[in-house]
Amino acid sequence: MNIKEFGGEFKLIEKLSRTARNKNVIVGIGDDAAVVKFGNQKLIITSDMMCEDEHFSTTYYSPKQIGIKAMASNLSDIAAMGARPLYAIVSISLSDKTTVEVVGEIYRGLYQATDAYNVDIIGGDTTHASILVINITLFGETDNGKIITRAGARPGDVIKVTGPLGGSEAGLRLLKDKVRGFERVKKLHTEPSCRLDISDQIAHYATAMADISDGLASDLRNICKSSGVGAIINREAIPVADDVKRAALLLGTLPADLALYGGEDYELLYTLPENFSDLVPGVQIGKIISNEKIYLDNKGERTELTQFGFDHFL
Repeated sequence: MNIKEFGGEFKLIEKLSRTARNKNVIVGIGDDAAVVKFGNQKLIITSDMMCEDEHFSTTYYSPKQIGIKAMASNLSDIAAMGARPLYAIVSISLSDKTTVEVVGEIYRGLYQATDAYNVDIIGGDTTHASILVINITLFGETDNGKIITRAGARPGDVIKVTGPLGGSEAGLRLLKDKVRGFERVKKLHTEPSCRLDISDQIAHYATAMADISDGLASDLRNICKSSGVGAIINREAIPVADDVKRAALLLGTLPADLALYGGEDYELLYTLPENFSDLVPGVQIGKIISNEKIYLDNKGERTELTQFGFDHFL
């Protein structure tokens, strides 16, 4: 049976996962990052891989942008745990066509992303392969010891996102279709940033959190599944920037669909008690319910959400 027939990436992860035997593992497989007790500290560890022609294309990415995106995806996972990044391990495979100058530019992008948050690259590995692959392992910590996971959302909590969605997917489609203009939207795909600027503030009040890497629908499903709850999302409340809306019109798609099913926006999706909602930044897009299903409300018409975001094998 191939992986697609089996059910895709997330079903495969479930099959391969097992509960950690070491009592120092606080959060194992199944969240944005693992959490391990290390002395009196909690160490947050995440790893993310990006492959040529799957996560980026050398046709419309500069080498520097490849480095920026590879590091941003890992930094975002640390942000989703309400933690602070510290150290990075970078492993990279290089093909025969990769020049020293290209590698230097990739690392210029990596360092630009790490310098913004005082993160040090402290090691890694370099090897040869037929395509360019970058794998980063990132280590972080919490200042107050509190960790936010996907599990913890409760019925009655409000659902918020930290900013506009759908821009990365719109940018990708514009680049693939070689559409002129929309330079800001294209950079939302090629030069993403994470929300470490406000993640710590959110973590003080949030009951659950995830970064939006696979699309709003998919990442909300992950929170609901981990928390044993459901959700109602107001389609009209999903924030989409004006230039992304214009791009959606040109591309022949709906702006909310870019947000729901696109991914790689690296904004944060989080839940918190309604009485705390005004204390943290973000846009309220729905509520958590006890029924373990996800509904999309479109001008009062409610339908169960059955389509979700990106899966490598589906």
